Amino acid sequence: MSNPGEQDSTPITSARQLAEYLDAGAKPREAWRIGTEHEKFGFFHAGPHAFAAPRYEPGGIRAMLEGIGADGWEEIRDQGQLIGLKRGGESISLEPGGQFELSGAPLETLLETQAEFAAHFADVRRVGGALGLGFAPLGFHPTARRADMPMMPKSRYAIMRRYMPLVGSLGLDMMFRTCTVQVNLDFGSEADMAEKLRIGLLLQPLATALFANSPFTEGKPNGFLSARANVWTDVDTARTGIPALMLAADFSFERYVEWVLGVPMYFVARDGVLIDVAGASFRDYLAGRVPALAGLTPTLGDFADHLTTVFPDVRLKRFVEMRGADAGSPAMMLAQSALWVGLLYDAAAQRAALALLARYPDEAFVALRGVVPRQALGAAFGGGTLRDLARDVVAVATDGLRARGFGEENLLAPLAEMAAGAPTQAERWLEAYHGAWGGNVTRIFAEAEV
Repeated sequence: MSNPGEQDSTPITSARQLAEYLDAGAKPREAWRIGTEHEKFGFFHAGPHAFAAPRYEPGGIRAMLEGIGADGWEEIRDQGQLIGLKRGGESISLEPGGQFELSGAPLETLLETQAEFAAHFADVRRVGGALGLGFAPLGFHPTARRADMPMMPKSRYAIMRRYMPLVGSLGLDMMFRTCTVQVNLDFGSEADMAEKLRIGLLLQPLATALFANSPFTEGKPNGFLSARANVWTDVDTARTGIPALMLAADFSFERYVEWVLGVPMYFVARDGVLIDVAGASFRDYLAGRVPALAGLTPTLGDFADHLTTVFPDVRLKRFVEMRGADAGSPAMMLAQSALWVGLLYDAAAQRAALALLARYPDEAFVALRGVVPRQALGAAFGGGTLRDLARDVVAVATDGLRARGFGEENLLAPLAEMAAGAPTQAERWLEAYHGAWGGNVTRIFAEAEV
């Protein structure tokens, strides 16, 4: 989740203004960039707290931020507490349970993303090693109970922790025990945005299957290959999933705004303080019908904040966010960005992806969302399995990357192997659990450590 940013105090005068705000994100193809965000769980290497998640302080997440921040980063604070860093186009932020997140800079090529990964992981190893901490990107925490996870001092998380149990049974697990990787991509126009969202939404269950990496809960197999994806089936249906309107032929910025205005808010920020209005709609705020916000003028900054609190499988801001994958090995997290760049940043590949999707009804893809957390690539689809679709999709993405001419197509190698029959990350972990690990799930921390 994003760090606090500069508030745009421009007053909101109409819903159309909000659609124009989103439309302003459109860019010419030569200006399209790639922004990769990835999260990882911290753990103690040894001692009485071995494998436990580090607290904020002492000797924990705050010390990580201070150590990395000493190398020319600007601090981000919330009520005086250090909760993030920024430098250039990069930022480091904290998820509620201390999951450590890099939001990468907007970069031209995936090879630059690869270098950004390497530099960040080197910083994490340097600072974390001195604190006795390691970091492992996994989709769901493999050993900790929900009650074991610490709470980071970020104001929005206190509001969410109170509200989440009111609207779903697994929202707190989403907050405290999951990690993801996502890629943020640009669009060229409203029509291009709609095509990208269509491709992203319908293929997001396939991405969940390919990147499944969370088969353990509290030290034992949980019956899922992506427990993280299962969590998202019961977080808050008002703001999650694959909203039907986003697949409609007439989908537009205005239609998205109309949906977002009805999604319950979490907060409104004023003078560095968050006003808890969880459950009230933004539409009512615009109409002056939220008593806690009486006298406040709704601003574009409020709307930008609200956009960060809706969680469809593909999220629209002034760019599109692909959100369906578990965090995983560095090679797999690079492959996640490579998959979507290959499909969506070459015109021929984008057309080929749309043609591939047109072979099946939309409902066939949407139905996969409830199946892939357990079955991943083994899920039935189109007379075969999802692995058959994966072969076609990875082939299209490979052609798209090759056409870009940067030599990025090799980054899809892990996905090509799985499409050809290799196990997912989760299946490899389960094989180790039943074999070499002798049922000891804590072995995953050393093997998954970045």
